[in-house]
Amino acid sequence: MRNYKILTICLLCFFLISTTAQEKKIWDETKEEKEERLAWWRNDRFGMFIHWGTYSLAARHEHLQKRDRINSEDYQKYFDHFNPDLYNPKEWAKLAKAAGMKYAVITSKHHEGFTLFDSKLTEFKVTNTPYGKDALKEFVDAFREEGLKIGFYYSVIDWNHPEYTIDNRHPLRPIDVNDIKAYKALNKDRDMAKYREYMKNQVTEILTNYGKLDILWLDFSFPGETGKDKDDWGSVELVKLVRKLQPEIIINDRLDIVDYEGGWDFTTPEQFKVEEWPRRNGKKIPWETCQTFSGSWGYYRDEMTWKNNRQLLGLLIESVSKGGNLLLNVGPTGRGEIDYRAEDALVQMGDWMKYNSESIYGCTEAPKEFKAPDNAVLTYNPTTNRLYIHFFEYPLQKVTLKDMKGKIEYVQFLHDASEILVQETRKPNYMTFYLNGKKQNNDVDLILPIAKPPVEIPVVEIFLK
Repeated sequence: MRNYKILTICLLCFFLISTTAQEKKIWDETKEEKEERLAWWRNDRFGMFIHWGTYSLAARHEHLQKRDRINSEDYQKYFDHFNPDLYNPKEWAKLAKAAGMKYAVITSKHHEGFTLFDSKLTEFKVTNTPYGKDALKEFVDAFREEGLKIGFYYSVIDWNHPEYTIDNRHPLRPIDVNDIKAYKALNKDRDMAKYREYMKNQVTEILTNYGKLDILWLDFSFPGETGKDKDDWGSVELVKLVRKLQPEIIINDRLDIVDYEGGWDFTTPEQFKVEEWPRRNGKKIPWETCQTFSGSWGYYRDEMTWKNNRQLLGLLIESVSKGGNLLLNVGPTGRGEIDYRAEDALVQMGDWMKYNSESIYGCTEAPKEFKAPDNAVLTYNPTTNRLYIHFFEYPLQKVTLKDMKGKIEYVQFLHDASEILVQETRKPNYMTFYLNGKKQNNDVDLILPIAKPPVEIPVVEIFLK
């Protein structure tokens, strides 16, 4: 009888574990199939993020409605005056392409609830503004024409929808954001289930009305008693719908279902420098950092903390050096033009990318056997077997590469394909090491010109044997 009980318990545990595993799986895909689906994205490395909506008229951050606790009635003035008469997405696409970007992700709907597309489910949409046209369709056509891949950002948050329950991020949140009774009173006539259905139907619209999409950014979860998590969004069913409608699409990880297989494709560190390749359960995972030129995603007229060219190139290079992508944001103005400061910055990045993009596209983290010189960062192309050294501080004539003897076929500057001479490192007698009575010195020196090349960050390309 005792053995029978043990067997019964074991079978029950196996059943529960199996059931849990099935519940945690959103769709079937092999590791090889996923690698193939993400291959283009991992190769392209550099994309444009676009945050644009009625908040562009206020010109003081895309979260101003929340920050200033503005209700929908008072916020309506931005909708009533939204008329981006200078909007020309063909110019945006050309700018992105010239900067070296390979894809773009635009806000189809941000937290304010305003849609840049002609949704049949709301009146709070671009086609009801003075502009009167489907801005999202114009974007799609223009960027596809330039050969760029496209993605849509869709906020699962919605401060305009009457059924969306008020939480600790909502403009109408209680003064005491921890007052549970106050939330219940505010939400007594709101039904989140109705909003979930609305959201699901809007996601269906953007995934069926604009052809094949490459990326979907769903944003964002903030679990807690006064926040919202996967159950509030119906995340599992929502992602199943996305996978059904666009099976090749790539999805980010902000729906609070990172423990669900097939629930996400890449992680999204925001506005900070990643120190090493992110991991989950000990394994390296696909990642992309989203960053702004300044401190705001939407157009912010008076914000002046803008990154310089070197900082921006550093973000791109260091992201690739750790196996990641950079999604760099622009916030167009209320008239539909890219902020002149962002445009100037993208032109400068494009000047560098014109000559040095081979150290970015198709590249990743260098194998551990290769050591970067001081004040330099490595990237590596596993297909061509080439190593790239990015000099953030240009060295004085000679650079020593550790343990590289016998590994180098040829070396050149990437910007002009001019040869760089390589010689065996010569050390003073007192620094010579011996092993079994023989001299051991596996280092080599690169002999660089004294004058720094005319590029912001010079790149040396090493053809490996």
